[in-house]
Amino acid sequence: MATTPRVCVIGAGPCGMSFLYQNKKYQQDGDVDLDVVCYEKQSNWGGLWNYTWRTGLDEYGEPCHGSMYRDLWSNGPKECLEFPDYTFEDHFGKVIPSFPPRSVLFDYLQGRWNKANVRDQIQFSTLVKHVTYNTDTDDFTVTVKDLKCDKVTSERFSHVVVATGHFSVPNVPEFNGIDTFRGRIIHSHDFRKAEEFKDQRLLIVGSSYSAEDLALQCRKAGSSDVICCWRTKPMGFKWPKGIEERPLLTNIDGNKIYFKDGTTADVDTIILCTGYLYHFPYLSDNLRLKTNLRLYPDGLYKGTLWMTAGNNKFMYIGMQDQYYTFTMFDVQAEWACAVVRGKLKLPDRKSMEHDIQEWIKKESVLKDCYDHIKFQTAFVCDLAKEVGCKYNLNVKEVFDKWEDDKHEDVATYRDIPFTSIYTKSPGIKHHTPWMKAFDDSLDTFVNQTPNK
Repeated sequence: MATTPRVCVIGAGPCGMSFLYQNKKYQQDGDVDLDVVCYEKQSNWGGLWNYTWRTGLDEYGEPCHGSMYRDLWSNGPKECLEFPDYTFEDHFGKVIPSFPPRSVLFDYLQGRWNKANVRDQIQFSTLVKHVTYNTDTDDFTVTVKDLKCDKVTSERFSHVVVATGHFSVPNVPEFNGIDTFRGRIIHSHDFRKAEEFKDQRLLIVGSSYSAEDLALQCRKAGSSDVICCWRTKPMGFKWPKGIEERPLLTNIDGNKIYFKDGTTADVDTIILCTGYLYHFPYLSDNLRLKTNLRLYPDGLYKGTLWMTAGNNKFMYIGMQDQYYTFTMFDVQAEWACAVVRGKLKLPDRKSMEHDIQEWIKKESVLKDCYDHIKFQTAFVCDLAKEVGCKYNLNVKEVFDKWEDDKHEDVATYRDIPFTSIYTKSPGIKHHTPWMKAFDDSLDTFVNQTPNK
């Protein structure tokens, strides 16, 4: 009789919770009851959505995982991340606007997880210290630390799923003269509330989602002028008054910043929106994903299964650069569950390696955000086809319209409603334009009358 797989899931954020959710669905359909243990460093589930005021180190002296800031509102329409089997209407019992604040999205996620009743599979306040693959026994040794008890133990597992995300260890570059700066320097990882920067002149280093959103958040909260500087290319939006873009800084002298285009500016605070590192210090070297941020990291079959070591029993979820989020993690988790359970027969190694290279080749010729969306749509739909998903996860048209809206006016795109592809219910507009909406409580956002 075959031994029941024993699975270690590292992280109880959206990626790890999707594995627990999909595993529970298999069990409810009468399939074998896997032995799953999820280790979570924080004291609650949610990953980055588990907001904390803390920065730097947590209460146990460990690096704070969270990069969530208090005032965050979704920067993509909820219709692009909605679970088809648990819609926002299922959760709230009504249609809500398309760009919810942090508290609304976290409430939605928790509703799905509570419904699945999987919390008892999570060991909270537990830090994974080391994971190694044992070639002789074809399994893994996972060493963990109970942070509350300050106790280290080791367990054996047949499979390991890494679901910790890759937005928790900041990439902090060096700039000439940065040690002379007289103001405050922070990475976006430690940004918690925009009100801190009221009346301050800001330099934001970076040209991706964090730079875009923090520039808008700070101006909304009353900062003085904001300069965003870019290394590769500008964001190129129609910015509201008080936000501008310049090429990358070259030098810092006190509070004066010098830029590549020869201009200068005096600023009070520098916010580094310079991305994150893929950082897995607890993994043995042959299990560790080493990559830059990309849509299809090399070495992962179907973007999920690690090829270097682990005998097809070591997986990563959510390691891609992301347009799709919750639904992509969910179908990855379903695929991973199917592999663990033997529902999916893997092809031979040569075929898997060829498949990886085909995806990487397609990624190499992508030109813009619309190409990226098309590529990731194909990736998500490929996984959905593999597992026989009965839902259509393709929301490319919604993403494309969202990008159009952002480039029309980056300050107002959150005011435009979308329609769910699952419920077909027409979207409603939030009662207050986003740039003037300061009450982001769940009750205020959810309990509003639809526009007629």
